[in-house]
Amino acid sequence: MIICMRTTLVLDDALLRQARRRAADRDMTVSQVVNEALRDAFDQPTPTAAPFSMATYGNAQRRVRRDPSDFAAALEAEDRGRLR
Repeated sequence: MIICMRTTLVLDDALLRQARRRAADRDMTVSQVVNEALRDAFDQPTPTAAPFSMATYGNAQRRVRRDPSDFAAALEAEDRGRLR
């Protein structure tokens, strides 16, 4: 049994027109088209920010892996040191 909930969405006019056309082409309701689109979107893997590598001076073969949050923490610590 599928449980449905009625809700209100604010859609871009162009997207709504496309959804209506697709619904008519496939003999579906707009709700079915929106549900299908959301299912497809949620089935896609969510992209995540990967840490990046950075070459160090002195040894081109050595790689250092850092996460962007590491840099934010370092900058904050540097700023605190300057305020003293």
